[in-house]
Amino acid sequence: MLAYLLRRVLYALPIMLGVALVCFALVHLAPGDPLVSILPPDASTQLQEQLRALYGFDRSYPEQFAGWVWRALQGDLGTSIATNRPVSAEVFKAVGNTLRLAALATLMGFVLGGLFGFVAGYFQNSWLDKLASLTSVLGVSVPHYWLGMVLVIIFSSQLMWLPASGAGPGGSDGWRWDLAHFKHMLLPALTMSVIPMGIIARTVRALVADILAQEFVVGLKAKGLTDLGILKHVVKNAAPTALAVMGLQLGYLLGGSILIETVFAWPGTGFLLNSAIFQRDLPLLQGTILVLALFFVVLNLLVDVIQTLLDPRIARS
Repeated sequence: MLAYLLRRVLYALPIMLGVALVCFALVHLAPGDPLVSILPPDASTQLQEQLRALYGFDRSYPEQFAGWVWRALQGDLGTSIATNRPVSAEVFKAVGNTLRLAALATLMGFVLGGLFGFVAGYFQNSWLDKLASLTSVLGVSVPHYWLGMVLVIIFSSQLMWLPASGAGPGGSDGWRWDLAHFKHMLLPALTMSVIPMGIIARTVRALVADILAQEFVVGLKAKGLTDLGILKHVVKNAAPTALAVMGLQLGYLLGGSILIETVFAWPGTGFLLNSAIFQRDLPLLQGTILVLALFFVVLNLLVDVIQTLLDPRIARS
């Protein structure tokens, strides 16, 4: 097990370096001057050169990349061009907000999707199967930003049960573990949970149907094992794949929540990326993408390890 873990960590290191290189290249290949947002229209050539030297834009791309990676390894992601604040402070605060939202959305999606998938797979070709399958297809197909606006209209404007935007009362971007802040979290989390719910439901449905058709299940039935006992074996065999899908969905939600966080004005990484793109804030854009990408790599590594603990056949293979 230890050898497998070390091997997976060694495999992840070049992936992380590649992620940093791709992140740096894509951001710098985009057209436009990153300093245009802070330079006055009548800025002198001397002032432009001073600012380029201050942010390191006067050096070659390999020098900029090497310096950026070295500083990032020390926890320094640079300074935001638009706000003049440390990028690491803004990114990690936004990551905390998005992580809370994505974790709740993934939990909701996993519970509902797992339930629908098990019901559909266990009662194949029944009306329960058709209803659960229809729900999962709708969950994958419906645009989540549109669903978010519909939920705001219903639960905020019409029923006035839940707040429409922000992370806390009065538009606060901080977080406290109380009912008022949790209410601000419900609508965006519910909107984000729809897609993973549909994906997990379809995956679990296929897994359960495949497991029930295997010979060991027939043997368990022949030995007189109860339906509950057979269900435990089905859950145990389906858990590693379902867990992997859940881990991937959590990673996707962390990086793909721009539209939802914009609709609900949630101060997370998606909202931060949106601001950095429109302000052409290269240090903030680079830092946010890098942290999200590295988090996704680490999350995949953790899922691989947990899968191995649940299913020893993976380590033996």
